[in-house]
Amino acid sequence: MALVLTEEQQLLRDTATQFFQERVGIQNLRKLRDEKDETGFDRAIWKEMADLGFAGIMISEKYGGTEFGPVGLGLVLEQAGRVLAATPLVSTVLLCGSAIQLAGSANQRQELLTAIAAGDRVMALALEEGPHHNPTRIATKAETRGDSYAISGSKTFVLDGHVADQLIVAARTSGGENDANGITLFLVDRKAPGVKVTRTHMVDNRNAANIEFDNVEVSDDAVLGSLDGGYDVLEQVLDIARIGLSAEMMGLVQQVFDTTLEYLKERKQFGVPIGSFQALQHRIAHLFSELELCRSVVLEGLTALEERRNDVPQIASLAKARLSDTARVMTNEGLQMHGGMGMTDQFDVGLFMKRARVAAATLGDSNFHRDRYATLDGF
Repeated sequence: MALVLTEEQQLLRDTATQFFQERVGIQNLRKLRDEKDETGFDRAIWKEMADLGFAGIMISEKYGGTEFGPVGLGLVLEQAGRVLAATPLVSTVLLCGSAIQLAGSANQRQELLTAIAAGDRVMALALEEGPHHNPTRIATKAETRGDSYAISGSKTFVLDGHVADQLIVAARTSGGENDANGITLFLVDRKAPGVKVTRTHMVDNRNAANIEFDNVEVSDDAVLGSLDGGYDVLEQVLDIARIGLSAEMMGLVQQVFDTTLEYLKERKQFGVPIGSFQALQHRIAHLFSELELCRSVVLEGLTALEERRNDVPQIASLAKARLSDTARVMTNEGLQMHGGMGMTDQFDVGLFMKRARVAAATLGDSNFHRDRYATLDGF
C-alpha cells in the first residue's frame, strides 16, 4: 500500500485544515467550556461542516453525501483532532451513519442519511452499560408487545446523547446478558415517553449522557437490521469508529508534538534554547518515531476500510491500541517539557491531555484491544 494521498485527498485535507484552523480553533472549545454551553458544540459551525460535505463523506451521493470514503473522513477527523474540535462527527457520522448504511432499510436510509448529510440530524449510539467498554454485555431488554416492543434498561457514556434527535439503542431480544447473539438495534426518539436523559460533564469538556429507558414503546419498523442480529452490525460499526477515532487522535498527537517542538526552540535556560539539551533532544526524537509509526497504522486502517478487507477487525484494534498508548505518552511528555507552566490553563497542552484520556477509553482502551487482537489471531 502506498502511504501517500491522491490529489483529491490532499485537496480535502487542505480544505479541512483551513476550516478547522479558522472556524473551530481551540478557543472555540474554551468558549464552550467557560460558558457551560448547553449543547456542547456550535450548531452553526456543524451546519457549515455539513455544507462543506464533511457530514456526508461516508454517505452515497443519492442521499446527499459526497461518498468520499473512509480515507476522506479520516483526513477530516485528523484535522478536527488538531484543534480539539467539539463536533458530532464521531456520534452521528462514524457510529450512527455507519450503522444505518450497513443495516437500514431503504426508507430508513433515505430519511436518516439524507438528514445526516445535510447537518439536520444529530444521532447517538446507546450501547455501553458498564464502566468499561464491553459491547456484548447488554442487559437492556426489548420485550414484544404485539406489533411493537417495550424497551427497559439503562445506558452510560452515550456520546452526544443529550442533544441527539434520535438514538440507536442496543437491546436484548433473546439470549443471556453476555451473549453476542440476541442483540437487536432500535431507532428511538430521544424525547419519546419513558426516555430519561442525564447529561454528564466529562473531563475533556465533550458531550456524553446517561440514559434510562422505562417501557419505551417503539413499533416494529424501528428495528434497524434483523431481529437478534444486531451484534454483527455493531462489530462492523465499532471497527469503523475505532479507526476513525484513531485518526482524530493522530491529529491530537501531531499537534502536541508540533507545539512541544516549537516550545523547545523558544524557551531559554542559561541563555540557550532548552531544545539544545541532549536529554530533551533524545526524548523528542523518540516521540517523532512514535508519531511516524502511528501515521502508518492509521492510514493502513483507513485503507483497509476503503478496500473492505477481511483484516479490518485486527487493524482496528491495532490502530486504537497504538494511538491510545501514544496519545498518553505524547501528552505526558509534552506537558513535562513545558515544565510547571504546562499544568496551567495558559497553555493548551493540558486540554490535549484530557482529550487523550477520554478518547483512549472510548470504544475500548489499549488493554481491551490488545486482548481482542490476540483473540482474533487465535491466542
